[in-house]
Amino acid sequence: MKFVQIIDYKTGRPEGMNALMDKWVEQTKGKRTATHSVIGKDRSDASHYVEIVEFPSHEEAVKNSRLPETDRIFQEMVALCDGMPSFTDLDVVRDEQLNTATARRFFHEIAVGGNLQAVDEVFAADYRDHDVIKEEETVVGSDVMRQDVTSWRAAFDFTFDLESQIAEGDDVVTRWTWTGTHKGAFMDVQPTGKVCTMTGVTTFRFRDGKIQEGWWHYDVLGLMRQLGAL
Repeated sequence: MKFVQIIDYKTGRPEGMNALMDKWVEQTKGKRTATHSVIGKDRSDASHYVEIVEFPSHEEAVKNSRLPETDRIFQEMVALCDGMPSFTDLDVVRDEQLNTATARRFFHEIAVGGNLQAVDEVFAADYRDHDVIKEEETVVGSDVMRQDVTSWRAAFDFTFDLESQIAEGDDVVTRWTWTGTHKGAFMDVQPTGKVCTMTGVTTFRFRDGKIQEGWWHYDVLGLMRQLGAL
């Protein structure tokens, strides 16, 4: 079970605290068990900070706390704080990456399922699209996705297998395998009835919960070869 530790503290020396955290990251390289750390500053109290540190499990957190580097850094941290920091230990009972869920919604519900009404729920009105098969480097507007999905669905009966997803900041990267049966004209190739597969990677950048920008990289050359166009 994932484990999270919340460290609550006050300090008038945030620059020193940042330098201390950088020092800890460097000194524990290859040894620490913490996987993710977020530090937030209280909007109503500039001296109040909260750090959220994620571990694979409570046992791994204990190993991390026993590192000699962690103990030394903690002593220096206390010296920078206005009073003793408080610690809250939490077992994670639910962990939902909301942006990755929205990205999956595009592939499964919109692209494969054909629910075009959901496009405006998932994509920003000024969505920017970058696609390897388009002549224009950037195409703007949520209608881009509505038109693209309509075009692909007219040419193929297809599915997406999502191999992996990585979320970092506002970006979600999805590695996928597409399988389709060629039933309609596609890039001047008349329907062949062939079953084709194609791999690709899509990066979606989010803003306010919607997809703001997308980059599409996929093996269109391999697809055309399977269709007999090359």
